[in-house]
Amino acid sequence: MPLTVNDVDRFEASRPRLEAIAYRLLGSAGEAEDAVQETFLRWQAVDVGRIEVPEAWLTKVLTNLCLNQLTSARARRETYVGQWLPEPLLAGDPMLGPADTAEQRESVSYAVLALMERLSPNERAVYVLREAFDYPHREIAEILDITEAASQQIFHRAKKHVADGKARTEIDEAVTRRIVEEFLAAATSGRIEPLVRLLTEDAIAIGDGGGKVPARAKAFEGAVAVAKFLRGLFKPAEVKRAMVGGTPEVYIWTANGDPAVVAVVDGRVVGVMCLEVTAGGIAAFRNQVNPDKLERATEQWAVTDHGEPLFTAF
Repeated sequence: MPLTVNDVDRFEASRPRLEAIAYRLLGSAGEAEDAVQETFLRWQAVDVGRIEVPEAWLTKVLTNLCLNQLTSARARRETYVGQWLPEPLLAGDPMLGPADTAEQRESVSYAVLALMERLSPNERAVYVLREAFDYPHREIAEILDITEAASQQIFHRAKKHVADGKARTEIDEAVTRRIVEEFLAAATSGRIEPLVRLLTEDAIAIGDGGGKVPARAKAFEGAVAVAKFLRGLFKPAEVKRAMVGGTPEVYIWTANGDPAVVAVVDGRVVGVMCLEVTAGGIAAFRNQVNPDKLERATEQWAVTDHGEPLFTAF
């Protein structure tokens, strides 16, 4: 039976929520869009009039599509060139979803998305549905075909795994920006000491080039090692060599709710460095330079009033 205009409108009204769920589950905007489109095709193929709670039906279909995708994605990432990091979303992107509570903001932070890679598909699904979208365990159990008690156990286990791995604490936005400005000043000074003072002792730096842009396969660990890497990264000659296509303009921005350094060449985002800022200093730098994972960021950048760059790398 063909969909009516009302049936299509009902799906479109759910699309933003479905995309936000899929992005958190998959860590990829492109894969999230594909999963939502496949959900629409399933919606198109059923007798919609017989579905009692359309929103619940759509969420169940989408979540199970994403679980299948996560299983195959794990196999693909075993052969991925270098480190795998999620696709960053710049401030204002509707796929970021709800951000009313600390839990919702944290669930889409770049640090937590990276940590969720350690979770099993079921753990990730329960964590996302409960923490970010406040689904009751009864509904999560129905979506995943498990018991309510199992949903509660999986959630507590997933939450502990994420909590054990993160250093994130919410701090004042103005303080965060000042720290990022101090970081950029130190990184471009050519000296290691000012950088080390801004980092936690166990700071890490990870880059994802996807085999298309140079990025070290192994993370830098420890304040001194990270500081040396950053000093080299921000040398003008190194910046020009890494950012093919022109001279990058550098902005302080926000990605996934985290402070970020965005490098742009002729309107094209060529790098997004997400900083994990804590009360004790900067704990992590996660640098996405794989061009395949920056296409949506470039689209968002084009419709954003981003003002003047902090500086241009000559």
